[in-house]
Amino acid sequence: MTAKSAAAAARSTVYGYPRQGQHRELKKAVEGYWKGRVGADALKETAAGLRRANWAQLAEAGIDEVPTGDFSYYDHVLDTSVMVGAVPPRHRAAVDADPLDGYFAMARGNQDVAPLEMTKWFDTNYHYLVPELGPDTVFTADSGKQVAELAEALALGHTARPVLVGPVTYLLLAKPAPGVAEEFEPLTLLDRLLPVYAEVLGDLRAAGAEWVQLDEPALVQDRTPAELNAAARAYRDLGALTDRPKLLVASYFDRLGEALPVLAKAPVEGLALDFTEAAAANLDDLAAVGGLPGKRLVAGVVNGRNIWINDHEKSLATLATLLGLAGRVDVAASCSLLHVPLDTAPERELDPQILRWLAFARQKTAEIVTLAKGLAQGTGAIGAEIAANRAALASRADSPLTRDPAVRARTAAVTEADARRPQPYPERAVAQRERLRLPLLPTTTIGSFPQTGEVRAARADLRAGRIDAAGYEERIAAEIAEVIAFQEKAGIDVLVHGEAERNDMVQYFAEQLTGYLATRHGWVQSYGTRYVRPPVLAGDISRPAPMTVGWTTYAQSLTERPVKGMLTGPVTMLAWSFVRDDQPLGETAAQVALALRDEVADLEAAGTAVIQVDEPALRETLPLRAADRPAYLAWATRAFRLTTGGVAPATQIHTHMCYAEFGDIVRAIDDLDADVISLEAARSHMEVAHELAAHGYPREAGPGVYDIHSPRVPGAEEAAALLREGLAAIPAGRLWVNPDCGLKTRGWPETRASLENLVAAARTVRAALDAS
Repeated sequence: MTAKSAAAAARSTVYGYPRQGQHRELKKAVEGYWKGRVGADALKETAAGLRRANWAQLAEAGIDEVPTGDFSYYDHVLDTSVMVGAVPPRHRAAVDADPLDGYFAMARGNQDVAPLEMTKWFDTNYHYLVPELGPDTVFTADSGKQVAELAEALALGHTARPVLVGPVTYLLLAKPAPGVAEEFEPLTLLDRLLPVYAEVLGDLRAAGAEWVQLDEPALVQDRTPAELNAAARAYRDLGALTDRPKLLVASYFDRLGEALPVLAKAPVEGLALDFTEAAAANLDDLAAVGGLPGKRLVAGVVNGRNIWINDHEKSLATLATLLGLAGRVDVAASCSLLHVPLDTAPERELDPQILRWLAFARQKTAEIVTLAKGLAQGTGAIGAEIAANRAALASRADSPLTRDPAVRARTAAVTEADARRPQPYPERAVAQRERLRLPLLPTTTIGSFPQTGEVRAARADLRAGRIDAAGYEERIAAEIAEVIAFQEKAGIDVLVHGEAERNDMVQYFAEQLTGYLATRHGWVQSYGTRYVRPPVLAGDISRPAPMTVGWTTYAQSLTERPVKGMLTGPVTMLAWSFVRDDQPLGETAAQVALALRDEVADLEAAGTAVIQVDEPALRETLPLRAADRPAYLAWATRAFRLTTGGVAPATQIHTHMCYAEFGDIVRAIDDLDADVISLEAARSHMEVAHELAAHGYPREAGPGVYDIHSPRVPGAEEAAALLREGLAAIPAGRLWVNPDCGLKTRGWPETRASLENLVAAARTVRAALDAS
């Protein structure tokens, strides 16, 4: 096929679409089902309606080929575990009794069984359920969901392409099941898994699938020769199947690198590659392997992870270059649009000028369609769209919102001494122990307490004008008083004020900092039914006034025990926002760090003895390629130290991280120079405690003993057993006792019971240590 005919054949497509609906209908239906207010049939009908609406939106926008199978009640990796029959033994009875309830038991656990471990999906803020596999795992095909959703789309007249997690990525994301040796490598099960994928592909072909997409994002990471050989073998065997759909192997989030020649040679009909700035090397690498003659190339030129509008002229130049490198070039976003909000249209409170700079999922589909039209028909066919795009890009570049000379001058004046506490940790530890006088194995929580209906109602009443600011503050003060009273009664040693006034750990601060924009409807799925509204970091950052001092000081006035000041760290403020793309991330992080440094100083001046600066995103933002990590970790850890580097030695700095793999950043955790770190550990059975010990981590740590992402209440002995496991790695004089994460999403009854059990566990283990 010539470049001209390839351009004429160009089609538009996406890999996935937001699941929740315009008004988060899926969240409400699923949570209603959990509470018994929504029946299974009603839940399934809501889900079917959302799928129909998504496909209709895509088709109306002009998308030529819609995805199926990307919709999920909870998580698409969990869906894959169901598809291949990888149900852990502890969940088998629940799944056999009721597949839907069993599915949610795997996701969330219940009082009888613990859920699957949850961690970050590559370097995004989406969380997936980690498959548990072992030498005895037997895979069995269950293609019911995939076939049914394809049939729905085809019956509605859509050209549809099922999307599945690929077999290599699925195994590389998996972990050894509990009780299986840590040395076990799930990838050794590939030959056992491939026949199951072959069966699913055959079922989809029989149901009418022309193409099936197999997502292999794990191949954009550094991979060993054995792993690359496994990928070659997987697609050699799947490609050799005689009765199958055409196969499109998709990658995203980074360059394919050494995996590109492996997939280019594979007997599959197409590849999907990321061609955004993060993966620009794919263009040169594709040329170096001789392109994809006779094959389909789906070019991800629209950024599927950020919300800034596409640069049409730059994307068209990339697409024009690609025409000579493949048999056919189609246009897509760089990854699933799951990672961006649905639509900018409801954002009526944002300046219309600023809205021109933003593209959510619906706007991105329009961009994809425009680019496909320009590729097929020439730029003359989209002249008006290019002119409007050029004007919007210029409007953003010239806006005074983006640059504040005072902020830039302050950032430029920062020295290395500003980013270091002058006293070494051993000296600080002595000063802090004298000031705080805490018992062995001190107990605390991570920060937030349940956001009750009353708290949410107060916030809604304030927005609607039903109460004034004084009335709102009265309600928040009452909530804080209740939280403090409960913690004192439960026997917790270092208290928190509960964060009742905060809508979100990033948005709350973003709304008080210059340079940030907040949306009203920009919801994005983080995990399950947990949705967040990432703010938009559009310009230079400063702090006009204190943000947390008033409520922290009020909480401290209610108790003699120390109350932690609670802040969100600079890296997380970037990672959980839609960050600006017009300057280096390290520069933006330094601006945020200086704004937070001012807040830390004000908290300390108000008498706050313990200040926690949360950085749960430090690991998730880690570049996928090892070669890119040192530069990132240098500016990321420096930003944290710039935030905290000005405090006195007796002020104790905490940080918190959760739901990520920490083993490969333990050195960076050490470089933060925090006095205490709390980390998720309950689902991973204290794995992180042993990783810290192996590194020789010299400071205090609180590996979590209570999994707050499950509704189950851990017993006191269960928490004590985890605590003893922690003591096998971390000395008692440096070990804290705390939950995995904040308690915002939990209810009060389970929170009370779980924290009382946590304190009881600490007392039991403490007494045993005192007696020994």
